[in-house]
Amino acid sequence: MDTTLLIRYLGDTPQLRIIDFFLDNRSDYSKKEILESTGMSKTTLYKVWPDMEQLKVVIPARKFGNTTLFKLNRDNVIVKQVISLDSALGKMIMERMSESKKHSKAIRV
Repeated sequence: MDTTLLIRYLGDTPQLRIIDFFLDNRSDYSKKEILESTGMSKTTLYKVWPDMEQLKVVIPARKFGNTTLFKLNRDNVIVKQVISLDSALGKMIMERMSESKKHSKAIRV
């Protein structure tokens, strides 16, 4: 899994990895798919999952046979704050890159 801005600046925690996965993948997923995509162990996922469900960060989206598919609860205040922070980090990096390009062009002239 590539390190995203969110993980890079806030730390590589299981909870952030799960949220980050859902931010990049806007559908519903089984726990197995989340495990495979985030690269975390089953033990780690099952350790943090109950809290994430209790806080309604992730919510059941639908059942597919015996499997429950989950999605990120974008109406949750915690999720909204993380999305806002992710957006701010992206904007900050883009501004830095823009400044760097302007500075390097000024030096060449």
